[in-house]
Amino acid sequence: MLLDELQEALKSMEPDVKTVQAYWQKSGIEKKYKELEEQAGKEDFWKHPSQAEISKELHAVKQQREQYLEITKSYKELFEMLELFGQDEKELQKLKIEIQSLRKNLSAFKVTLLLDEPEDNANCFLSINAGAGGTESQDWAEMLLRMYIRFCEREKKSVAIVDYQGGEEAGIKSATLFIKGKNANGLLKSERGIHRLVRISPYDANKRRHTSFAAVTSTPEVPEVEITIDPKDLRIDTYRASGAGGQHVNKTESAVRITHLPTNTVVQCQNERSQLQNKETAMKMLKAKLVQKQKEEQEAKAAAVKKKKIEWGSQIRSYVLHPYKMVKDHRTNFESPQPDLILDGDLIGFIESFLIWQSGN
Repeated sequence: MLLDELQEALKSMEPDVKTVQAYWQKSGIEKKYKELEEQAGKEDFWKHPSQAEISKELHAVKQQREQYLEITKSYKELFEMLELFGQDEKELQKLKIEIQSLRKNLSAFKVTLLLDEPEDNANCFLSINAGAGGTESQDWAEMLLRMYIRFCEREKKSVAIVDYQGGEEAGIKSATLFIKGKNANGLLKSERGIHRLVRISPYDANKRRHTSFAAVTSTPEVPEVEITIDPKDLRIDTYRASGAGGQHVNKTESAVRITHLPTNTVVQCQNERSQLQNKETAMKMLKAKLVQKQKEEQEAKAAAVKKKKIEWGSQIRSYVLHPYKMVKDHRTNFESPQPDLILDGDLIGFIESFLIWQSGN
């Protein structure tokens, strides 16, 4: 019966609604909104030296507050509407559309609310590196590359491949994406770590089960002023760039590899046609990596005191395609029995569970 189905659909949202309400109450956003509104309401506010910044912040907080009030109000009202129109099939069909819309808005708002770190709204560089295992791991790395490109398409993020190192037989040795858009880094920080694939190998004539590994790093883009690099600390190499999948090879050495000698941090870019543009992008990547490295070192010191594990390099997620189908995140225990959907970029459930887990640690 449609009424029962819709009531059940609303009840299933209750944990998410409670999570949002609890987070809202402890977030201080309501207090912040009242303070900003009071400040902006003063007669001489237009003279304030930070008038533009305060107005911008007020607009963002107001928008967030309106979303929160709309979601919590809709959730309550939909229960009442179901009770009122329980016997009216036509009205129930309309309410079904509203409940589906609420579910989508609730999920998106929950994610936005949990993205409260300063660098969450930054653009980011996402790198994928195949583990040991030759063709198997390189093929797995390429599957992950496709998964993240599809995720960006789903979430309306701009994505560009800035570096691509193809494998000898198939797949990739490594690739780096530059992802632009609202909360790009916040959404993809959950992906840092080792990703493990278990499947029947398409490259094994005996059809044996293989385990492959690939490492993923996500690094927020940093403002120019945040770090200064001594040119003497850099080694810059140029080489001929090959297109994704080896479709073409440039006749000039336009690709750039930069090594930061003190930390042995290496970045490379071959996306642009000119060597100068590739060098500029590679320098952005290098600065982002060095800032991230500093941050991780500081967190490691804090973690030594708090005894809190912050290392990203451990295995975070398993994708099992055989003998059963399951994707599992080892930090949050969130699971999906549909690896095909996940590998097609449907990562939002894993991202949500990570953000909730992170906020509690």
